[in-house]
Amino acid sequence: MPYVDGYVLPVKHAKKDAYVAVAKKAAPIFHEYGALHVMEAWGSDIPKGETTDFFMAVKAQEDENVVFSWIIWPDKATRDAGWEKMMKDERMQPDGEMPFDGKRMFWGGFEPVVDTRA
Repeated sequence: MPYVDGYVLPVKHAKKDAYVAVAKKAAPIFHEYGALHVMEAWGSDIPKGETTDFFMAVKAQEDENVVFSWIIWPDKATRDAGWEKMMKDERMQPDGEMPFDGKRMFWGGFEPVVDTRA
């Protein structure tokens, strides 16, 4: 059964291109270690909530947007092995300052309960 990693993080509008460059560098490495699909999505229609919303979840500042991303793996075992290899892979080490605040990023692994495709 497929396994999904999901994450949400704040990125300054001015650092969008730098974030996209980091994401484009990482995606093929995820595929190399078994990922089936990598999606990085820049917020374009995120309503502000009264109790909670994506912006509040990452404590986004006025000059930041939210990125919502996921990686689909064939199964949890492939994901676990892939992440272990990626953490040791020198290509995944930052070349400099990361274009986002990792302290306000959140993530998790998920087992699909409904999966439909058009």
